[in-house]
Amino acid sequence: MSDNNPESDAPAGKATKPAGSAKQRTARRRFIRSSLLTGGIVGLALLGYLPVARASRTRLRPPGALDEKDFLASCIKCGQCVQVCPVQAIKLGDLTDGYGIGVPHIDAREQACDFSCDAGQCILACPTGALTYDKPGFLAVRRGAHLARLPILKAKEKDPEPTLNLKERMGLARLAQPQICLAAQGQGFKGQARGAGFKGTMRYMDVDRWKPIPVADHPYERELCDLCVTECPIKDAIRLKFVDNGDGVKRAVPEVLEQCVGCGVCEMICPVEAGGMAAIVVDERKTWEA
Repeated sequence: MSDNNPESDAPAGKATKPAGSAKQRTARRRFIRSSLLTGGIVGLALLGYLPVARASRTRLRPPGALDEKDFLASCIKCGQCVQVCPVQAIKLGDLTDGYGIGVPHIDAREQACDFSCDAGQCILACPTGALTYDKPGFLAVRRGAHLARLPILKAKEKDPEPTLNLKERMGLARLAQPQICLAAQGQGFKGQARGAGFKGTMRYMDVDRWKPIPVADHPYERELCDLCVTECPIKDAIRLKFVDNGDGVKRAVPEVLEQCVGCGVCEMICPVEAGGMAAIVVDERKTWEA
């Protein structure tokens, strides 16, 4: 006669393990692993091996971002700016960004902001004012961060209102490696600016004003490389300054002007690099020094 006890059917001399004990052991192992991993990360951060606690890495922030401390304090990491960017230039910070984890930033070499939205949709989408057209009066504007005049967007130059409502620059472009700059060497360029495998996109007015296309789908042919100048979305932000060394070779050096907003298009489109760095780069938060 059965007494409905599952242990009554167990072979004599063998103890029966309680039901669910295997799951409990697995859960305990996972908890221990997670605790050790978390403790290790925090420990490394405190020792300085990871910038989690220090947030030592600076980032190029989206247009209209407040100064870094104010931006980090204001941003709620909602990701609204990421969702509205037409070229998907805005990414969210990861573990190595420390206090900036989950905070939006732009990696210009991979995908720059080309203002395909025409109006700074990320600013319009921000619910807290971390990205803003007009900084509150109690927040000072850093010397050299203020633009002398509203930038003119080349794509809107023929429109009744061609300006971009951006009052402070994101950063400032700089010719970081003149020794590899094709223009400085008097060389032209032919082909895909970043190769067939490059995933970045950009608005090309001669293709479609409203729909950015892959840079890889738009090859170039230039007698003298000037991509950083022609592809810059802001009027009068950069130009080629021609030099004569007396050898008859046509040379020019990219010259960054005060209207540069630091969008990063010149860095993204530059077809040459050395040591993982393009000939021209954008320094985040860099200000203009006359």
